[in-house]
Amino acid sequence: MDSSLLRQIPKMDKLLLRPEIAELAETLPRELVRSAIQQELDALRQSILAGGALPEDAALTERLCQAVRSAGLYRLRRVINATGIVLHTNLGRAPLGSPLAAHVAQLAAGYSNLEYDLDAGQRGSRYALVEELLCRLTGAEAALVVNNNAAAVFLMLNTLAAGKPAAISRGELVEIGGSFRVPEIMSASGAQLMEIGTTNRTHLRDYAAALDNGAQVLLKVHRSNFRLEGFTAEASLSELKELAESRGVPLLYDLGAGFLLRPELLGLHTGAYVPELAALSDVLCFSGDKLLGSGQAGILLGRKPLIDAMKQNQLTRMLRVDKMTLAALEAVLRLYLSPAQAIRQIPVLSMLAADPESLRQRAESLCHWLRDCCPGFTFEVVPCMDEPGGGTLPGTVLNGWAAAVTAPFSADRLDELLRRCDPPVVGRIHQGRLLLSLRTILPEDEDALCSALTECGGRA
Repeated sequence: MDSSLLRQIPKMDKLLLRPEIAELAETLPRELVRSAIQQELDALRQSILAGGALPEDAALTERLCQAVRSAGLYRLRRVINATGIVLHTNLGRAPLGSPLAAHVAQLAAGYSNLEYDLDAGQRGSRYALVEELLCRLTGAEAALVVNNNAAAVFLMLNTLAAGKPAAISRGELVEIGGSFRVPEIMSASGAQLMEIGTTNRTHLRDYAAALDNGAQVLLKVHRSNFRLEGFTAEASLSELKELAESRGVPLLYDLGAGFLLRPELLGLHTGAYVPELAALSDVLCFSGDKLLGSGQAGILLGRKPLIDAMKQNQLTRMLRVDKMTLAALEAVLRLYLSPAQAIRQIPVLSMLAADPESLRQRAESLCHWLRDCCPGFTFEVVPCMDEPGGGTLPGTVLNGWAAAVTAPFSADRLDELLRRCDPPVVGRIHQGRLLLSLRTILPEDEDALCSALTECGGRA
């Protein structure tokens, strides 16, 4: 190791004066710029100590500029989802799309009447902002919105089942993402778990026997992220509703995810239709950022006395939603007043309903465009299997089309480079090629996708 090389490393103050770095420093916090440069200089010293060379001035400047640019990026960033998974939990689930997001941004930019009644000129309730719309769309007597469906389940049980035996089928004691386990949530809420039936078969008579043995609540949980097939039996919701009414106990239903329009309008032959199920439940809850297509929220629908009791629960304040969530939810719910408009303008519904032929045409157009701007790459239009995702419609496959990219280097390397772009692009590797599924690529992101691939060609 030549120790003289260490003395040749430029000092921080000198580096900050270099025009390329000074330009970046004008738009970023100075401490962030200094920290990014210092980390690179420390790494360079370690490299030299290990026998490495000192880069030329131009190369060093570019290396430091790249470090500063990377440090200047937000941790939470917009991503181009090219996986074909519509509700990708790791990528933020439901996208709002530009028009709806613009409405939310407008509300977030200034003050709002979040808890102010403009007609009366006095304090109002944030819960009233969307309750009327939810009741109109579902036929429910009352509604309440909290910050996610796990919170909705907990609040429902804590308010209506705390200290009471709650009967639930063993086949519905599920675990979903993030280790959310129904038995543990029931225990934490204060409800007393009463298991009935077996894993694969639970009959109406099992619920009746549970009521005879002291159960005071019937709880049903939708198996949203897996299918139970073969030798199975399950009591229908209408049967449970009749039983619950005859015994004077509440029927609570954790639906997980459901549609506010009939799935057939999207070309699907599966999926829960919320208005029908809400009519058969005393309280039903489901997610706002899944099949509904809005932001993260837990929506509770049900009989007014039960919903009112939840509103009075002290936990409700801890679980309440903010103005951005309510802005997104109201905008999405208004679109559902016209199903055709909802399908056109709510991205999740548009993606689920996308015609395979239209996806093929988009893939052809994208590949034609990419061939012109990305020499050295090969692009081919291929069929692919997309998914609804989010644990919503297990076993449902959506026929789609993708652009299959073959680079002059490995698919793993291309995948890595695309994830480092701004915005990052996330695809999926299949049989040695990177697939970019058109179903989940928003049309307004196609320019950025092309730029990202061009950049990858120059960086490889």
